[in-house]
Amino acid sequence: MRARGFTLIELLVVLAIIATLLTIALPRYFSSVEKSKEAVLRENLYVTRDAIGKYYSDKGKYPESLEALVTDKYLRGIPMDPVTDSTATWVVVPPEDPKKGAVYDVKSGAPGKASDGTLFADW
Repeated sequence: MRARGFTLIELLVVLAIIATLLTIALPRYFSSVEKSKEAVLRENLYVTRDAIGKYYSDKGKYPESLEALVTDKYLRGIPMDPVTDSTATWVVVPPEDPKKGAVYDVKSGAPGKASDGTLFADW
């Protein structure tokens, strides 16, 4: 009688098939993670800029800091920059007239380029 089980050759063939499938799937997975981070970054910038605009419309001046948007209930919290995984890396752009406040715009402080070739700092 022969013992039941898999031979070494059968196991190696299965492992080779799994390795081939992983080499196809992993690059797609990592590119989709990067694209999702970029989409979240775009949305966070849009929401923050919208809150800055609403603050200016209501108060007639720009906020003194991003925290002012939170304390005055324009945002629930400062959004996270998904590329740097931090809320402290936002780059604040002041208005031309310093009497109007301190936060005219906000940009990402993330180094590097997006998948479309543009710099994160230019968004």
